[in-house]
Amino acid sequence: MKATVRNALRHWLLAAVPALAACALPVAAQESYPTRPVRIIVQYQAGGSTDTMARLLADKLAPRLGQPVVVENRSGAGGIIGTDYVAKSPADGYTLLMTVPGPVTANIVLYRKLPYDPRTDLRMVSDVATMRTVLAVHPSVPATDFKSLLATIAAAPDKYAMGSWGAGTQPHQVQVYMDKTYGTRTLHVPYKGEGPMAVDLIAGQIQMTVGSVTTLAPYIAAGKLRALAVVGPTRAKALPDVPTFAEQGYKDAVYGMTGPTSLMAPARTPDAIVERLGREVAAAVNEPDLRRRIEELGAEPVGNLPAQATAAYQAFLPISLKLTRDTGVTLD
Repeated sequence: MKATVRNALRHWLLAAVPALAACALPVAAQESYPTRPVRIIVQYQAGGSTDTMARLLADKLAPRLGQPVVVENRSGAGGIIGTDYVAKSPADGYTLLMTVPGPVTANIVLYRKLPYDPRTDLRMVSDVATMRTVLAVHPSVPATDFKSLLATIAAAPDKYAMGSWGAGTQPHQVQVYMDKTYGTRTLHVPYKGEGPMAVDLIAGQIQMTVGSVTTLAPYIAAGKLRALAVVGPTRAKALPDVPTFAEQGYKDAVYGMTGPTSLMAPARTPDAIVERLGREVAAAVNEPDLRRRIEELGAEPVGNLPAQATAAYQAFLPISLKLTRDTGVTLD
């Protein structure tokens, strides 16, 4: 009887060892992460604000992770191509996404056949920085604040055009909201990016936009554009003399919503890896030289942890979806 028990126990152990070893492999991989280069995917072309932010962060993360951190641009389709690529990548912490809000919020409403669902296919690592935006007009527009702009465009229906970097994006949301709320009639002119839009605004081909402080602040400083109001609850550090919409008496949600530039990972990336990445991003963003570089871009450093970034995303999402639905735009 005893021999039988010993034999059974020996057979059980022999069978269990491979299974236990297999279970230990993912844990060991997480503890040694990373063992090879990490990629940060940007959904837009090189040279834009998101790309610049990703490269600044990559330079700081590489020594912290002990591996190269490489930025790779996969642009197109309103951010869908790059976002979908990361959503479908192995959930091992080696392929990450640097994103602005649109591809992981507004696109849910805009596109009838979105190939990913950011709510279930991706998870937050950290909000790196808040990219502030500003309502700016061409100098030919006779307005010095938001109230006088509304009066100006109300007096000339269909004369003034609002540029955007795509249907459903923040400037388009503001344009639609203005027309619905105040009875104005403006034109929407979508571009494939903020750069081409800014060129046409400076040339007077369009008359106004809500654009990133990063892109527009140099032209505002040079007198080529006039800033009327910044979006968000506080003034932008890069434009301290420009009042918020709220300071001018306009406290609607569309004028107060600021969105972060965030680092995300495939949804099934292990908690241990996500937490490690979140801690390293937070530490990097808190380094004085990186904070200074972010502020020089017209953005405001955040560097929160995964749980905080997730909570912020869940709070931001319904507001963004409602504003996007209000535009009435859907795309194939």
